[in-house]
Amino acid sequence: MTAAPELHEPQEAYDGAAVLVAGDVEHPVAVTLRGAFQPLDGHFHWYGRIAATGAVDAVRSGSTVTLRTAHGEAPGKVSDVDPWGRLRITGTGRPPF
Repeated sequence: MTAAPELHEPQEAYDGAAVLVAGDVEHPVAVTLRGAFQPLDGHFHWYGRIAATGAVDAVRSGSTVTLRTAHGEAPGKVSDVDPWGRLRITGTGRPPF
């Protein structure tokens, strides 16, 4: 009798290194991301903050960007900058973590 393969649950959080792709420019950044499946609309929603760097200054609020980690990449939308200079990012669907 063989053992059943172990199932892997999707991650709900990621803190670490990432690459922010805005246009044709790639910016190494540090991110704090969280996410959860929302049964009301049937989608996984992820969100978080990009640490304050020169990359944050180069990206405009409302821009669509790509966020890449060692686990994958996903499109996201950047918005407000908080008082600590961190940029908010949100996405729907398969997350970059």
